[in-house]
Order: sequence, then structure tokens, then C-alpha cells
Amino acid sequence: MNAMSQELPGLDRIRARFLHLQTARQADIAQYALLAWESDDADTKRLNLQAAQNTLHQIAGTAGSLGFREFGQTARKCEELIIKFFESAPSRHSVLMQEILTNLDAFVTESQNLISRSS
Repeated sequence: MNAMSQELPGLDRIRARFLHLQTARQADIAQYALLAWESDDADTKRLNLQAAQNTLHQIAGTAGSLGFREFGQTARKCEELIIKFFESAPSRHSVLMQEILTNLDAFVTESQNLISRSS
């Protein structure tokens, strides 16, 4: 990927834009997770988790092609946990929600580290 990134004109600008967007995206994901965690309403919980999943899906789909493979994998893992939550019985939601929050916390930390390393 490194050789390819040096050959493609404008990839550095796309990578910089991706990193710039990460600041807002990580805040959005953290907010969605918090709202889902705090809500007793199943629809509100679902809507916020769906919003987080959509954002994570965008990140996972783009990160690898920009040379951030591990970061993309972390986003994909969080996305898959949310999907698992949607597909699970309500009796499992509490346990899965804690797993989602733990992984989203790791994602946000990794996002902050990626942004710091790239600055």
C-alpha cells in the first residue's frame, strides 16, 4: 500500500481529509454510544446504535484503502458487535451493550492515537 499511495496523486489529501473527519466521527460515535447506553427506550437505543454502526461502516470501508488497515479492522469489529446486538435476543442486550461500549472505547482511543501520530 505504501508504494501505491506514493504513486496516486492526491491520496495524501484524501488521507488528511479522512483524519480530519475522524475528530468529529469519534465524538459522534461516543455520543451515540452514550445515548444508547443511557436510554431505557428500545427504539432510541436502536436508532443510536444504528447511527454508530453507519459511521463505523464508513470508516471501516475507507480506512484500509488509505493505509490504516488495523484501524479499519477495529471499526469493523465494533460494527459487527452492533449487528450482533441487533440480531440477539433482548435477554443478551445488557451483556452485548457492555461489550460494544468496551470496544467503542478502544476504537475512540485508537482514533485519537491515529490522529496524534499523523499530525
